[in-house]
Formats: sequence, C-alpha cells, structure tokens
Amino acid sequence: MENKKEMRKWLEDFNLNHPLVIAGPCSAETEDQVLKIAHELKDSKVSVFRAGIWKPRTRPGGFEGVGEIGLKWLQKAKAETGLLMGTEVATAAHCKLALEHDIDILWVGARTTANPFAVQEIADTLKGTDKIVLVKNPVNPDLALWLGGVERLHMAGIEKLGVIHRGFSTYEKTKYRNIPEWQIAIELQNKFPDLPLIIDPSHITGDRKMIFEVTQEALDLNYDGMIIETHIDPDNAWSDAAQQVTPEALKQIIKDLTIRKTDDTTDEYSQKMKKLRANIDVLDANLLELLGKRMKVADEIGQVKKDANVAILQNNRWNEILGKMILEGEKKGLTEEFVLRMFKAIHQESIGHQEKIFNA
Repeated sequence: MENKKEMRKWLEDFNLNHPLVIAGPCSAETEDQVLKIAHELKDSKVSVFRAGIWKPRTRPGGFEGVGEIGLKWLQKAKAETGLLMGTEVATAAHCKLALEHDIDILWVGARTTANPFAVQEIADTLKGTDKIVLVKNPVNPDLALWLGGVERLHMAGIEKLGVIHRGFSTYEKTKYRNIPEWQIAIELQNKFPDLPLIIDPSHITGDRKMIFEVTQEALDLNYDGMIIETHIDPDNAWSDAAQQVTPEALKQIIKDLTIRKTDDTTDEYSQKMKKLRANIDVLDANLLELLGKRMKVADEIGQVKKDANVAILQNNRWNEILGKMILEGEKKGLTEEFVLRMFKAIHQESIGHQEKIFNA
C-alpha cells in the first residue's frame, strides 16, 4: 500500500472548516437514549453519530451491547437528524448486519485489529464496499500490526480508509487508561501522511476531565479529527461511564480547541525556525556523542563485572539512578513519564552492551 492524495478524498468530501467530529455514547442502551443524544448533537459540529452496538468486554458477565435492534435505532436517528451513523464491527456477522442497515462508517476495534484472522474476515465481508472503514490501533504498541489491518482492507478494494488512535495497554501505572505512545502515531503519519488520522481521547484517558487536553495535543500534531464518547447521563452509562461527556461538555470542548495552521510561509517565521532547528541539530548530535561515551563506560563496567563474576543487573543501583534522575528531570521541566522511558531505554542498551562483553 502506498500513500496517495486520494486517501483523503472521503474526508475532504465532508467539506469541513474544522476537524471531523464523531460523537455519541459508548453503548446504545435504549432507543430513547440514542435519539435524545443524536438530537442534542445534530446542530453542533458533529458530523457522525457513533454508538456501540456490540461491546467486547474484557470479562464475561458485563453488558455486551444490545445487538441488532440498536442498528434500527441508528437508522431512526439518521432519519430524524441527518447525521451519519457509525459503529464498531468485530465479525463478519456484524459487518453484514451493519451493511444491511446502511450504517455509514464502520471501524475495527483495538482487540480485533490485534487479530489478523479477524481483520481478514472483516475485509472479505466488506470487499468492495463504498463505506468509510476506520481501523483502531491494536491494544499492543505494534505499528506493523496496525498498518497490516489497513492493508488487508485496502487489498479487499476498500478505498475510504482511515485510522483511529485510541492508545495502548500497559502494565505500568500512568494517568492514562491507555498510554498514547504518540511516537507510533507520528511514525504512521510519516509513512502515510494522507491517511486520515483520528484521535480517540475517551479511550486514551478513561477520564472525561482529560479529554480536552489529549484532543488538543492531537490537533497540535495535525490529526484530522476526533471521536469522543458522549452521553446525556454519563455517570449512569451502562459502559465506560467515567470517560463519557455530556453533549454540552462536548460542545464546549470543541469550542475551546485551538486549530493550528500546518505551516507559515512568512520569511520571519522561516528564519526563526531555521535558527532554532540548527540549534536542535547541534544538541541532538551532542546527545548522541554523550550516549556513545556512556556506552563505552558501560562496556568497561561489563568487563569489571565479568572479571569478578558479578551479575549484570544490579537492582539497587538501577533504582538509585531512576530516583535521582526523576528528581533532576523534574527540575529541568521533564515529566516523570519521559524520564522513565528514556532511562529505561538507556539501561536496556547498557545491558545489551554488557551482555556482549560477557559473551565475548
């Protein structure tokens, strides 16, 4: 699959002067709930109404969606409001029912994207459809798997494609429900700059109070739209209550967002950026030089450990370094999350160097 300008055509056809907004409840619960939310959103910047019909739950026993009847509610909501309708599909049966009910936008969920067999089944079922099909990132941070899902759909002749960034699972405790791993989405943008990229701040944050912050960060990175879970009574929602906002809150979020220009062609801007980027280039070169020197010291440490028959990993020393660096990083305006990730990467590289010494 190659990047092509035509990838953006379906998005451009919306003819919007703002990012695409997809909104609606995590789950369709009742016909009345669906219609009330849709009517609350119809005169806003929302273009697509979303609602979960089938809900893949982590453990059995929870609410797993209303099923096919919910598609009829979406049909009615479309007829009454004019909004396009969207939902998640995970099986061939879901796809067939969604097509039968003329759902406008379908997306492949994170758990499904992680399973190439399931994605292929969906691609085969949707073969040649003119529906818009979006692919959420897989639960694990694997860009190849994410793009693989898009490629399977593309090979099935589906032309209206896009991706949704909903964050990635992690065993670490963070402020996010699913960590953004922004660099993965940025790498995807670099490979396919014309493939529409949509942020899902609801699933990244798991907390309605953080949705504006993450959405703004995404727009600052040139994302094309957002999908935000919206409910008339979020606290009593049947699923994912904490991450849903009211229609009023959604409208305020959209109003408060700042839409950046993709570039500035003035001479003043160009000269300032040229100077600052030159500084960055020098600093980056210095960073690599320092890291190279650090690894040479790691090699020497590895040799000393080998000669003394001492294990490579020294947990007390590692924890001491981490604690100290987190404090130092904070003084320099660096987040704990960044410092941890950076030093874990450095530590892993150091271990690799020492293992080579041990195995020489």
